[in-house]
Amino acid sequence: MLDENDRHLIALLRTDARMPVAKLAAALGVTRATARARLDRLMTAGIITGFTVTVRDTEPEGVRAVAMIEVDGRHAENVIRRLSGLPEIRSLHTTNGRWDIVADIEAPTLGAFDALLRAIRQIDGIANSETSILLAIRKGR
Repeated sequence: MLDENDRHLIALLRTDARMPVAKLAAALGVTRATARARLDRLMTAGIITGFTVTVRDTEPEGVRAVAMIEVDGRHAENVIRRLSGLPEIRSLHTTNGRWDIVADIEAPTLGAFDALLRAIRQIDGIANSETSILLAIRKGR
């Protein structure tokens, strides 16, 4: 179970994954040994699975979009498997509410984006979809 210090430690690392343990400890108000032990415990438990570099694109290349997809319940696993095989789909999220799946899409050109949407509409089990092109990044991680 995560306590407040664990959540604070994770938030600090999300801001700067390269923050030295001494700075993490100072921000948490604990010793370096305690900060290191917490970090090691979170990694061993699989709560922190890695550290990454994020790069801010000033102008995204290609076309980025979000597709909301409604699935006929009997075909959910097949739809997810088929969507997962499309290289233009960066991530898939199952959701609750009106839409069953949200797909993060990136295509190199508008033509490729159009072809991808046609391919998605052909997948058995997709009942409905709505796609929005992402225009500008206002905040990113």
